[in-house]
Amino acid sequence: MRKWNSERGATAVEYGIFVAFIAAVVIVGVAALGIGTQGLFTPVATFFSTFSP
Repeated sequence: MRKWNSERGATAVEYGIFVAFIAAVVIVGVAALGIGTQGLFTPVATFFSTFSP
């Protein structure tokens, strides 16, 4: 029973590291997609900026 109680803190730390790694991967992926798709929307923005309200 003592072994189970002593492993609770280690498990929490492992989950924390795992969540931090996933967050880092998501941030890198979103940043890469943002840079890659930025050029796709420039012509659309230019097209709509020619219209007057």
